[in-house]
Amino acid sequence: MQLETLYFSPDTGWSIQPLPAMDSDSTLVIVFGASSYMDAPGPIRELRQAFPRAHFVGCSTSGEIHGAELLDGSLSVAIARFEHSTLRTTESDVIGTDTDTSFAAGEKIAQTLTRDDLRAILVLSDGLNVNGSQLVQGLNACLPESVVITGGLAGDGDRFARTWVLGRGEPRAGVISAVGIYGDRVRVGHGSKGGWDIFGPERVVTKSSKNVLYELDGKPALKLYKQYLGERASGLPATALLFPLALRSGPDDSKVLVRTVLSVDEAKQSMTFAGDVPEGYLAQLMRANFERLIEGASTAALQTRDSQTDAALDMLSIAISCVGRRLILGERTEEEIEAVLDSLPKGAKQVGFYSYGEISPYASGHCDLHNQTMTLTTIAES
Repeated sequence: MQLETLYFSPDTGWSIQPLPAMDSDSTLVIVFGASSYMDAPGPIRELRQAFPRAHFVGCSTSGEIHGAELLDGSLSVAIARFEHSTLRTTESDVIGTDTDTSFAAGEKIAQTLTRDDLRAILVLSDGLNVNGSQLVQGLNACLPESVVITGGLAGDGDRFARTWVLGRGEPRAGVISAVGIYGDRVRVGHGSKGGWDIFGPERVVTKSSKNVLYELDGKPALKLYKQYLGERASGLPATALLFPLALRSGPDDSKVLVRTVLSVDEAKQSMTFAGDVPEGYLAQLMRANFERLIEGASTAALQTRDSQTDAALDMLSIAISCVGRRLILGERTEEEIEAVLDSLPKGAKQVGFYSYGEISPYASGHCDLHNQTMTLTTIAES
C-alpha cells in the first residue's frame, strides 16, 4: 500500500505541491475539514480533479488531526493506494433523528457493500441529523461480526449548527457515506477508550424514547442534570460535553457505553443524545480526569496493535476523538494525539478529527456508537 498524508491551510495552501500522483481505481482519499468548507469547497474540488478515479470519503470536524498536530480551519487528508485490496463507496441521505430513517440508512449501506470478501467498512455520518445508535444497529443487522465497522459522526466545533459529509463528491448536510475494503491482504485494527471518572449516584432511566431522555428515577432529566452543572447550565448544550452519561443495561453488565448531549428542550425538560438511552438502563454522570483521558488515548492505540499481525507494515491511523475531550483538555489536547502516535508502530501516518460520536466495536464483534472516546482505526496491507 502506497500512503501519503497532507493538509491544506487557507494561508499557505497544500503542504505538498504538486499533489501526489497516486490516482487509481484502488485509491482511497479521506478528507477531514472545517464546517466552513461547505461554503468554500474549492480545495476539495482540487482533490477531486487530481484523483478522478479515486474513492472519496470525508466529513466536517470540531478540529482536524494531522500527525501529532491539532488544526482548525484546515483540511487533513490521507491518500492510500492499495496494491492487493479493492474498494467500493456508497452513501445514503438521512434527515432528522427519526429511528426508522437512521436504521434504514445503515441497512442500505450494509446491503450495498456486503460481499464475501468484505473485510472492513469506514462510515462517516452527518453529526446532527441522525440517530447514531440506530445507524449502527442497521449496519449490524446486515453484516457478520467478522466485518470491522468503524467511523464517526461529523462535527461543527462546539456550535452544533451544521455538519457536512462528502456526498457525490461535494460537502453536503444530511448524508451518510461509507467505504468498503475487500480482500485477504488488508489488515484493519481498531481500539476505543474513554478515561472519564464516574461520579454521583447511579440512576434508572425511567422515561425515554430512543435517544431522547425525559426522566431519571422518575424526575425530570434536564432539571436533575442542571443541578450538577450549576453555573455551567447556562451554556447548554455545549457545556454538557463536560459531563457525559455512562450507561449500562444492569448492575451485572460490565459493558459501559457513553452518551453525550446534542440538544435540550426546556419545555419538555428533556435531553437529546447522540445515541439511544433505553428505558430501564442504569445511568451515571461522568467528569474529566486529565491524565486518564490521555492514558485512554494511548490504550486505544495499543488495542489496535493487538489486532495487527505485522507491526512492520506501512500503516494509516485514523483517529476519531470526541469534541468533549477537546473542550476538557484545552491546550493539552495535542497530548492525547501524541500519545496515540507514540503507541503505534514507528512510521505510522495519522489523520483524524474531533467528532460528535465515534463508531467502533466495544472490544470485538459488532460495532457500537460511543461518545467521549478516542477511537482508532489502523489500515495496512500484507
